Amino acid sequence: MSGYGGVFAIAAVIDHFSDAVVKNPIVGQKSKNPQLREWHTKNLKKLPGLKFMRTLWVCNVSGGPFQFTATKPGKTPVGLEEAHRNLRISPAEFDEVAAELGRTLDFAKIPQREKAEVLAAFAAHKDEVTAGYVAAAKRG
Repeated sequence: MSGYGGVFAIAAVIDHFSDAVVKNPIVGQKSKNPQLREWHTKNLKKLPGLKFMRTLWVCNVSGGPFQFTATKPGKTPVGLEEAHRNLRISPAEFDEVAAELGRTLDFAKIPQREKAEVLAAFAAHKDEVTAGYVAAAKRG
């Protein structure tokens, strides 16, 4: 994706995507998941920083120009696993966020090959992002 306007194009995609997630009926402000609902209503002051982190992450998975330093699961509060654990994101909710990302990539007219690369990179982290939900479900 970096060949299509670099960080400016990526930041525009993330801006659109992040705003769409907030409004998404399954994972946003009206989500049945109380943690997601709360995040998207009470923590919106953090959204600019989240957009920045998401932009770095996509720059990294798309081959530059900036590097997001990945973390070992569970080792740091900014790692994907720890950052999402308390949100208890279900696999179905994860899939809806991925679908929202796909719609945003289509909106931005990102070519199919690059779209597939970004979605594959996103999907690769499903286990980390849904770890909190899975652990809570096992505890009952």
